[in-house]
Amino acid sequence: MRFSRHCLFALLLAAPLLHAQAAPQMAPDTDVPTAPAKASSSSAAASSDQIDMDDVRNFAHVYQIIRQAYVEKVDNKTLMNDAIKGMLAGLDPHSAYLDKDGLQELNEDTTGQYGGLGIEVMEDNGALRIVSPIDDTPASRAGIKPGDIITSINGKAVTSDNIDGMFDALRGDPGTKITLGILHEKADQPVTLTMTRERISMTSVKVRELEPGYAYIRISQFQDDTTGDLEKKLGELLKKNGPQKGAVLDLRSNPGGLLTAAVGVSDDFLDSGTIVTTRGRLPDSNLTFAAHPGDLLNGAPMVLLTDNGTASAAEIVAGALKDNHRALIVGRRTFGKGVVQTVLPLDADHAVKLTTARYYTPNGTSIQAEGIKPDIALGDLTVAKVDDTAEPINSEADLPHHLANETTQSGDINNDGSAENEKLATSDYALSQALNILKGLALRHDSRAASATAQ
Repeated sequence: MRFSRHCLFALLLAAPLLHAQAAPQMAPDTDVPTAPAKASSSSAAASSDQIDMDDVRNFAHVYQIIRQAYVEKVDNKTLMNDAIKGMLAGLDPHSAYLDKDGLQELNEDTTGQYGGLGIEVMEDNGALRIVSPIDDTPASRAGIKPGDIITSINGKAVTSDNIDGMFDALRGDPGTKITLGILHEKADQPVTLTMTRERISMTSVKVRELEPGYAYIRISQFQDDTTGDLEKKLGELLKKNGPQKGAVLDLRSNPGGLLTAAVGVSDDFLDSGTIVTTRGRLPDSNLTFAAHPGDLLNGAPMVLLTDNGTASAAEIVAGALKDNHRALIVGRRTFGKGVVQTVLPLDADHAVKLTTARYYTPNGTSIQAEGIKPDIALGDLTVAKVDDTAEPINSEADLPHHLANETTQSGDINNDGSAENEKLATSDYALSQALNILKGLALRHDSRAASATAQ
């Protein structure tokens, strides 16, 4: 089929009509449903943004040049799809044209079921940058970190010209191998990592006790079932071990997900207050989400761990708990994705994922390209135990002929918890610091509660 300039002009005019007939849907990355835009009633506003015929002629001219002179023949469908993709890609890093495979990947992301490596990636100036690896996946086990860059896939260099295909190449059937060139942050040369794709069945919530009375809640992504899973698992822990003195909520390397899940998780730890607001050009993009009574931890202190891989929906939770003074943010500045995407279907197999709004924390702050600054910043450090000889005298009890204590002592007097603290610090320095901070908050909380009871 051959397109004339007039046909191309007609297609451009038809695009808003197709858009208006589409039914919006929920999608990942803090998406909210919005209604299609209504035509403006102001003729002055409409006339100020008319399509320039010179631009249409240039588009048609370039189109024909490619069809006639490009080194390899390109069919009309491919060119039109690429034109749509380029138009959306030029808006921002998150708007995109989704074909059948793209819609399938979108569904896989929201349900946590897909074949691949378990990494969240984004285009960054023609490169594939890692937003975050998902826990217990081939990527995380291979040592891939937030901020790493994929330089090649199966020996083929990643470039701005082939980046869409490289996105698709990351996923595949479980059991198939893939080799990535990975440039770690602050490294001069990439390393080669060969991994085997797996069926990624991601459980987004893990709950356990770090120490008796101190809960650890890890959320790796915000999926359809995240809120219900959190309520179930934390409820089981509370039923088994009783009320907690405090909890660490770990959102490090959490790439985000569904807005509804982020709102639900925030609501689980708040009794009242605004969670998040969204603002866009469409009336239905202007939304406010508020918390309802019912805090799963009954006001026990919380520390929320973040890093530069904490993005999107995860930042909504961090902003909600910080601005409502419900949690202390500890770690590193977050990624800074403060925009909302909506998926607008075109037909059964195609859709547009379009940025339709910005979101704002309860204090009215936009975190877009800024991120959330932690209340207590931690360096990206690791701790190693220093090899040394044991000191012969650690206390009075080690001195020869020491006087015994008048009262009976139970247990080992040297078991003061430092050994466990050392073990946690060497395996996860940031988490050990978060636990120490949480203990201080819990002591203050208990002191205030005791003082209020005495009065």
